[in-house]
Parts: sequence; C-alpha cells; structure tokens
Amino acid sequence: MLSHFISFVKTNVTGNKSTLIELVRKNFPLTKDGGIFYCNSFAVRFSDGRKGFSNTILALSKLQKFDHMPVLVCLVMPHENKLFIANSSFLKKISHSSQQLRVSNIKGSFNGSDIVRIFNKIENNADNIVKLFAYHQEIGFDGNLERLVEATNNIVPTGTKFLVDDTKKAFILNSVSRAERFLKSKDYTLLKLELDEKSEKYKDYILEASQIDNVNTRGRNIEYLFSEGEEVDCRLDQISKEYNRTPTFQTKNTLGDYLKKFDDFETATDIKTKLLLLNSNPKGYNIDKFLKFMSEEKSVLMFYFIGVDATKIVNTTLVSVYQEDLINATGTQFHWAGRNSRGVTQFEGTTIHTLIENPNNIIINQKKALAFLEKLISM
Repeated sequence: MLSHFISFVKTNVTGNKSTLIELVRKNFPLTKDGGIFYCNSFAVRFSDGRKGFSNTILALSKLQKFDHMPVLVCLVMPHENKLFIANSSFLKKISHSSQQLRVSNIKGSFNGSDIVRIFNKIENNADNIVKLFAYHQEIGFDGNLERLVEATNNIVPTGTKFLVDDTKKAFILNSVSRAERFLKSKDYTLLKLELDEKSEKYKDYILEASQIDNVNTRGRNIEYLFSEGEEVDCRLDQISKEYNRTPTFQTKNTLGDYLKKFDDFETATDIKTKLLLLNSNPKGYNIDKFLKFMSEEKSVLMFYFIGVDATKIVNTTLVSVYQEDLINATGTQFHWAGRNSRGVTQFEGTTIHTLIENPNNIIINQKKALAFLEKLISM
C-alpha cells in the first residue's frame, strides 16, 4: 500500500492541499488523527507548499505515536507533490515550544526545515522512502530521543571521545590478527556451541520476543536470554507479559551482551536478531566504546546473528567484527551521536541476511580491516 500511495501522490498533482487529501481518502483507507492520516502501513501529514516548508509540521508527541511505521510529509506545491520521510531518525532538532523538552517530557513540534534532506548519502525523497525507513526501523523513537533533546536544548553532552595514544593504537590495530587467531582456535568453536545451545534452549521465547514491535524492547528481551545467571529461567514468563511495553528486563549498556574469558582471549559477543521478512538495517556499536575495548590486550568482538522468520529460527552465525562482508556493510552514522562522540555504526540488513543464510565466518581481509580501524581512530 505504501508504494501505491507514493505513486498515487506523485501522479495526482492538484496544486491544492484539500483537493489532494480528498482524492487520497477516496482511494486509501486512512484514519484521521488530528492533522495526520494513517493506516496499518504508513502515516502522512499534508502541508501546503505555497506557505513554504518552514511552517510547523507535527508535534513530537504525535510523531512518537506513529514512529514505528513510515511517517511521511507531503508538500503540496502548484506543479508538484513532494514526499519526505519524517520519522525521528530524520529530524535534526525540535523547533517550537520545546524549551521543556526532556527524555522524560516529550514537548515541542518540528518544522519542515528540521527534516534532513540527505541521510547517509541518500536523498530524502519519494524514491528513497522505503530504503530510508530501513535505517530508522532498528533505531526507533527511543534511540533518537536523547539526541533530539541534546540538539534542541544545547545540553552539554555527557560522553567523551576515547583518546587513542600510541600504545592503545597498537593494541587496536593488533586486534585484527587477534581476531584471526581466535577464529582458528578451539575457543571459537566452544563459544559458537554455547550460543547455539542457548538459542535452541530459548527458541520459543526468542520467536515470541521477535514479534515485539518496539525495537528497543525486543532487543533487550532477547539480549536478556543470553545473559549469564540462573535468574534467566525463572523470569522468562515475563517476556509475554511485557509484550510491546517497557520491559522489566534491564541489560547493561555495554559493547557486548555475552562476555566470555578464555586463556588467550577476552570475548564480547553482541546478540543481534534479524527478522528475515523485514527490510531493516541493524544497529552496530558505539565507536568510542568499540575502540576502548579493542585497546585491551586480549579483546575480541564478535556478532552472533539469529535469523528469524514468522515461525522458526532459520539459522545462526557467529562472525568477527572484522569479517570482510560485515566491514563492507558497516556504515558510520554521526546523526545519532552526541556532539562529543565519534558516532555509531549501522549494518546493511541485506548483508546480514546473506551471512545468516550462507555463513562465511572466518574471512578477514587484514588490509581492509586495518584501513577501517585507521578511519575510526581518525574520526
């Protein structure tokens, strides 16, 4: 329906906002909620282009309500209808009545001028809405709120860039060969076995949790299953009770979800569930936390990807952060970072999908991995 709507709006140029809305409502089953129209597939706000695009578009609280689906802004102009995606990932700041905006107090509205025009080198227009939403889907409203509060109120950022001296840089660069040794060791086989055993043991809960719409809630519930401790089993029934709500499961905000020490390696494994039927780009890692961890003598960072379809776990794979395909699919995003940060990474979902279906675990291109690290350090 989204593709049909985009095509319809592009071809039905009326030059009049009210006329276009009337046409749209005759052809699409949209419900009106204040100034926004929505269905199960998307939400849209129509704006009169004759008044410019600096006028108020939507309240942040209203955006929060629909931010789990594509939120579009249709700018109705005399000779063209322009479409933009305006989910929270694509807002620079909040403009109006936002002095009291806090993470715990959703206030204010955004203007058309607050919507980014280019995101990750992709132009924000009708042709790229589906592609852009895939970036937003794995971040969600909660993942953007702190950034918007900071950008709006000029709050001093709490984080600090990790300072890399010569000694730390040497350990960071050596982490590539360290990862290669780990992949060839019996410790890698043991780690994969442990994670697969947990995945099998908790498969029903993973499938249930994977249906949660809120990406942050879904991630925390699944991460909790892989945390160590006997309390996991006795609290699993809470996953169902927490469906689509803020969970009681609280996971540590660390680089990896599953920590395991071996004689020669100290591993951190980030657990990522990929919904294979969903076109999404999973979150990667905080770059400063990553560099700090890699500056330790024995550190190894792994990703354990769980591929889930509607009824089953399709496959799992355990790969190094330096796996060649994964590095090629790793983008750096300043957009979600605080001002005093190198930013975060995000993975292209199509590559994760391929890695899950056709595991290619051990290929590391040293030259490419070292160049990648040099780039992160210089940021």
